[in-house]
Amino acid sequence: MSTSKDVLALASLEVDLSSIEPGTTVTVKWRGKPVFIRHQTEEDIKLTNSVDVASLRDPQDDSVRVKNPEWLVVVGVSTHLGCIPLPNAGDFGGWFCPCHGSHYDISGRTRKGPAPSILEVPTYPLLDEDKLLVG
Repeated sequence: MSTSKDVLALASLEVDLSSIEPGTTVTVKWRGKPVFIRHQTEEDIKLTNSVDVASLRDPQDDSVRVKNPEWLVVVGVSTHLGCIPLPNAGDFGGWFCPCHGSHYDISGRTRKGPAPSILEVPTYPLLDEDKLLVG
């Protein structure tokens, strides 16, 4: 009983990062879910690192969430009721769920609203400076 080729094909997704401009977010589909890939600027990185992690509902330092500070990869599903938040929106410039009012910062950490935890970080090895593999 081996896994079929069509199922294996959905298990991972190679993403070319070369066309993603700094400060922008792209959405790709992986296993039927949106995955947000954000090319963080130096300003984004400084802002994220300036947050007092102890003040967060679900404390997690950005260094734990990223393999390279320039790239943030998160599953784009709200941890409240599974809605898809809007990128580059909300009170903290990250993501905003208009359905229930959750605000996530540019590291995908819950900052305001009903979401109980941060946006999930999927497994994603960096293949080289311009490619990563989600899954």
